[in-house]
Amino acid sequence: MKKTLQELAAYLGGEVEGDGATVIAGIAGLDDAGEGQITFLANPRYAAKVATTNASAVVLPPGTDAHGRNAVRLANPYLAFAKLLTLYHVHPAPARGVMDGAWVGEQVTMGGDVTIWPGAFVGNNVTLGDRVTIHPGAVLYDGVTVGSDVTVHANVCIRERCRIGSRVTLHNGTVIGSDGFGYAPDGKGWFKIPQIGIVEIEDDVEIGANTVIDRAALERTLIRKGTKIDNLVQIAHNCVIGENCMIVSQVGISGSTKLGQHVTLAGQVGVAGHLEIGDNVMVGAKSGIPGNIPANQMMSGYPAVSHRDWLRSSAVVPKLPEMRRTLSDLEKRVKELEVQLAERD
Repeated sequence: MKKTLQELAAYLGGEVEGDGATVIAGIAGLDDAGEGQITFLANPRYAAKVATTNASAVVLPPGTDAHGRNAVRLANPYLAFAKLLTLYHVHPAPARGVMDGAWVGEQVTMGGDVTIWPGAFVGNNVTLGDRVTIHPGAVLYDGVTVGSDVTVHANVCIRERCRIGSRVTLHNGTVIGSDGFGYAPDGKGWFKIPQIGIVEIEDDVEIGANTVIDRAALERTLIRKGTKIDNLVQIAHNCVIGENCMIVSQVGISGSTKLGQHVTLAGQVGVAGHLEIGDNVMVGAKSGIPGNIPANQMMSGYPAVSHRDWLRSSAVVPKLPEMRRTLSDLEKRVKELEVQLAERD
């Protein structure tokens, strides 16, 4: 695919600086780009590389020196990078239908341009929308509903009756709808609480590899539209994850917790159960959340406190050995003074 710089600027919503007729055939990083390629500057630390790159054009934020190069100016070069990668490299594969070696049960409803690869299993009474792709080893239990433009990668498991929206991607090894972790004490043992609810995933959600989302005990565990979930995340039964949240690898969210819109949980955050986190909350890596958090907060630490307080506390930690020595010296001096005062009396 080849586009002029002017065409790319229109696609990205930016302004051309230099020769808009320059033909661009691909995208690469600042160090690797060559003639006929466009590159981008998202981090000002690498601004000096704009002068040395061999790219035919550069995507730059306003106010950055272009060093005489062809450029597209816009506020968010990183977003432009994502859009350009999509334009040049993301192309839908042709539909293949139900391939030999796939298992499809009874009363399955399929839209157009569906692909089911060999080794995939689709149970009874499943509904698939248009342009659904199910890769080898994926298992859809009875009664699953899947919207349009969904990709189910190899070895994904979607349990009975769960509902998947449109434009959803489920990466390898993810489990949707496993039993919630519910047991009632029974003497010295435990009696399993049947988990008869489902998981519902709304539109435009992407879920990374080996993530597990448990089905609700009675109603539904809900992932609202636009949310992105990384690899190795655990979301327990009856949770509600709001729209456009970002949940990073190794996060664990306990049961019946509710997240508002645009919540960001960094890597290895642990969230206690039956609590609420408000809109636009950001929580730093490895933090522990024991209670509710109001909207528009930035939290860090274990247990989580305001990010500013956590930074102050963290700055003190390396000084603790020195402070301990100083305190010991002060205690010794106080005792000496007490002895001297006692001798005077």
